[in-house]
Amino acid sequence: MSQKKDVLNSLNEKMTSLDQLADQIADIFGCPITIEDSNHHVVSYSKHKDNIDQVRISTIINRKVPDKVINGLWKKGVMPKLIDSDDPVSIPKINEVGLGNRVAISVRKHNEILGFVWAHTSDKTFTEEELVLFKEAAAYVKKFFLKDLQRHRKLEEGYRDFFWQLLRGDLQDTDAIKQREKKYNMHLEGNKAIVVIRFTDEVTEQMEKHAFYLSESQVKLHVITSLFDDNDFIMLVHLKEAFDYKQTLYAFMDQFITRISQQLDLANVFGAAGLAYQAAQQIQNSHQQAREVLKLQEKLPDTINPVKLYEDLGVYQFIEQLAETRKADQYQNPFMEKLRAYDQQHGTSLLASLEVYLQCDSNVYNAAKRLFIHPNTMNYRLKRMREVSGIDLKDPNLKANIYLDLIIENIQQT
Repeated sequence: MSQKKDVLNSLNEKMTSLDQLADQIADIFGCPITIEDSNHHVVSYSKHKDNIDQVRISTIINRKVPDKVINGLWKKGVMPKLIDSDDPVSIPKINEVGLGNRVAISVRKHNEILGFVWAHTSDKTFTEEELVLFKEAAAYVKKFFLKDLQRHRKLEEGYRDFFWQLLRGDLQDTDAIKQREKKYNMHLEGNKAIVVIRFTDEVTEQMEKHAFYLSESQVKLHVITSLFDDNDFIMLVHLKEAFDYKQTLYAFMDQFITRISQQLDLANVFGAAGLAYQAAQQIQNSHQQAREVLKLQEKLPDTINPVKLYEDLGVYQFIEQLAETRKADQYQNPFMEKLRAYDQQHGTSLLASLEVYLQCDSNVYNAAKRLFIHPNTMNYRLKRMREVSGIDLKDPNLKANIYLDLIIENIQQT
């Protein structure tokens, strides 16, 4: 063991490439080594002899861990352990995905996952001393990541300040943005949008680790950069042209929320995204739009919760501005007030029935189904609404007006 320790201590002097480092670590522990980035792409791997499993072969050929293996590691609870722990994790073979025995450790700086080191142990079991040495070996991998792959740029103060300036709209000059984009190696070409994941639980170090890992391990979209702002995890994402970006954003947020909620037993996690823009100057707008969706999700959970994209809000995009105008004018919808007075006097529910009718796009049968009444009863209520308030339910302008005022009233009551 002391000899292995001596070899490990000499790595600083010998280390010239990650491939060489992988070979040296493999020699120390007597088993094949694979070094991956945070997205499970192969960065380097050691030479190997016989008796290796299909997963290692497939990983090396494709330069990436197969998705079925990553999914299997999540299902077995391995990935959460790797994300949460700074120590090596022993992984028994998973026959379903063809994975043999492994020992793995995450390589991180603070809460950001830089990558992983995997030892293909086969029938060998690491001793406690070897596990300690394996952790020390991972520290050398970390140095190499920070030195040659420049992953530390995301933690640089200037880099983060640049992202904040984009979020706040402090930078509007295109040349100034281009200069900083080049300086911090932040690629801002193409369609970009802000995605915000909001936690109702107090954000812990463990939650940060999981959030950063999930943001890094995406396939259909690329997370350019991310940061925590109190309980909001804010991501700037690049949307690949070849994909339906709406479907991609929904799938991304749903998977993110499901995984982090299940793994950390979180009660309420919400997600929202603003519009996609080409210009970096519009990142501020996308951020504000995502926050607007989250605000409405909180105020109107039954109505808005399924909606995560600003563009899918419809009239809710400008409902708060209209509410402010109504408040300033001290406006009260006369049709609503007549129906409200009638309901209070006669113990009926004409106003509530009208709201459901409008929500169902003026479909009598759907509205009756929602209200658990017969369609004839719904038709009778519509007739009484016209008689009591004088509203013409065939006039789209009047219907739109009262529908918006009903939404405003619901928001103000929350």
